[in-house]
Amino acid sequence: MAKAYLVGSGVAALSAAAFLIREGGFAGSDILVLEEQDRKGGSLDAAGSPETGYTMRGGRMFEIHFDCTYDLLGSIPSLDDPSKSVTEDTFAFHEDFAWDDHARLVDAAGKVVDSHSMGFSERDRLELVKCVSTPEKLLDGKRITDCFSEGFFRTNFWWMWCTTFAFEPWHSAIEFRRYLNRFVHLFKTFDSMSGIYRTRFNQYDSIVRPLVKWLTEQGVSIQLGTRVTDLRLADGDALTVEALTWTREGRREETELRPGDLVLVTNGSMTADSTLGSTDTAPVLDTSGAAGSWRLWETLAAKRPGRLGDPSVFNSSITDSTWASFTVTTKDPTFFELMEKFSGSEAGKGGLITFKDSNWLLTIVLNHQPHFREQPEDTFVWWGYGLFPDREGDFVRKPMRECTGREILDEVLHHLRFEEGPRILDHSIVIPALMPYITSQFLVRSSGDRPQVVPEGSTNLAFIGQYAEVPDDVVFTVEYSVRTAWTAVAQLLGLDRQPPPVYKGGHDPKVLVEALQTMHRR
Repeated sequence: MAKAYLVGSGVAALSAAAFLIREGGFAGSDILVLEEQDRKGGSLDAAGSPETGYTMRGGRMFEIHFDCTYDLLGSIPSLDDPSKSVTEDTFAFHEDFAWDDHARLVDAAGKVVDSHSMGFSERDRLELVKCVSTPEKLLDGKRITDCFSEGFFRTNFWWMWCTTFAFEPWHSAIEFRRYLNRFVHLFKTFDSMSGIYRTRFNQYDSIVRPLVKWLTEQGVSIQLGTRVTDLRLADGDALTVEALTWTREGRREETELRPGDLVLVTNGSMTADSTLGSTDTAPVLDTSGAAGSWRLWETLAAKRPGRLGDPSVFNSSITDSTWASFTVTTKDPTFFELMEKFSGSEAGKGGLITFKDSNWLLTIVLNHQPHFREQPEDTFVWWGYGLFPDREGDFVRKPMRECTGREILDEVLHHLRFEEGPRILDHSIVIPALMPYITSQFLVRSSGDRPQVVPEGSTNLAFIGQYAEVPDDVVFTVEYSVRTAWTAVAQLLGLDRQPPPVYKGGHDPKVLVEALQTMHRR
């Protein structure tokens, strides 16, 4: 039997392993996942305890048309109720705890803004329509700021859109256009966020853990602490991997491939070189280690110039791709009680809250509790992030990236004007995270900068994850990772069943009319 070697253990690789078994007929024992870190799950991480504080670098949102993800997770049993799939559990949770945001935007005075209106001028509307309809090839190398006037970046729409999806004005116009087209059906509910789905717990507990459990039961091996450093390619025009080289426990190993063996590589990582701080210390930026996923891509791209993408487009502009998040743990319910009163929504139903005038462009969210599977009933966890960590805070006169967890929480509390701030500070554990590549997949790019999932001429090599190219779909989503995995397996094995097409709401007249009506709200 052929064997499959998967580089990385993020959701793309775990999904690929599942598709190899489910769609490709592989035995689990013939699949080896090679992971550089000492934990599984890649960027879908979550860890901690009530005593030390919980932490997660981010949280992913879903919507009804994540067809690849729901198809995959529809065959994975939920950890809470094995008679249900992860997809069924996610849909059931949405029925019970759908978001209905009443405080999506907050102004400088700490007051909730009426965000039902998008705040567009006629010029903003025309520029938005033009961006959506411009052929992608004409946006090569362009930033969002190249397509819109200054006023657009002061609209309610921009503040909501950029903080929901983590866009910044200097990011790629190509990616922004894709998002507009991909999520046009969400326009009409964008202020309430009612079209957004969430998993019952954080994505590590709700997706990674059940997926790993199922794969392990099938016999899949996940080898941690293994850094793949090179793939030996055969001579000639065809792209064929002959051997893998990796280091493990200080030893170098090389594995020869046999005919029919496959290699699926997660190239690049948006959470590589992330660092954590604490309540009393700030995270320290350090990219000197250069994660293996970036190094391996650089090595491969140099071997086949022009065919395997250009990693330097994504990993050499740290100032343009860095932002900071923070996770707050407390046993004192005061903050949750105050926020439920302030927002008009119980925890888990309120959605994102953005302080639109904050220098850091802060956003926070109170998730349904418990948000971690083993979280005790007397413990509360919430999360937030800032898109502009290099700017000085409005109240804490330091850049966010230089702030301790306590200082970040202090900034949030000042924006909310809560008199109980000192009590909340004294009863909270705050763990900040600094992520130098977190939006690197949004950086300005041109056609060919990301490799095709299965490059032209490849016989056994595919790229999966956020830095492989899938036309029309959008990066920075679980759906994108799952789609690349399914595409890789289907194409390498020549399967009849291909991934479902990307949903295109712009082809539905009803969706278009609703979007246009939303753009004209006053």
